[in-house]
Amino acid sequence: MTKEELRDFWAARVKEFKESGQSAPAWCVANNVKLHQLRYWLRKEKQTSTVTTLSWLPLNLSDTCLQTSLLVRVGQVAVEVKSGFDPKLLADVVKVLSAQ
Repeated sequence: MTKEELRDFWAARVKEFKESGQSAPAWCVANNVKLHQLRYWLRKEKQTSTVTTLSWLPLNLSDTCLQTSLLVRVGQVAVEVKSGFDPKLLADVVKVLSAQ
């Protein structure tokens, strides 16, 4: 099972647990799941939901604005972004920094 498949599997299990209305120990016994596994994935889900609540601010640079770099601050960390940057890489960096 790949990491992505494992995350999807546990996301479904966590959803089932939350919708059950049962306590964690009772749900684990009924579903043959170890309590520490459920608690681990509940923590992972909480961390992921924190990261996904990030919002991006629009940035409009006119043609007359000839900046060669932009300083992005995430908490105590500053990242310098230069023209021609990879937006996906920047998004990945910000997610990692925000999770710390």
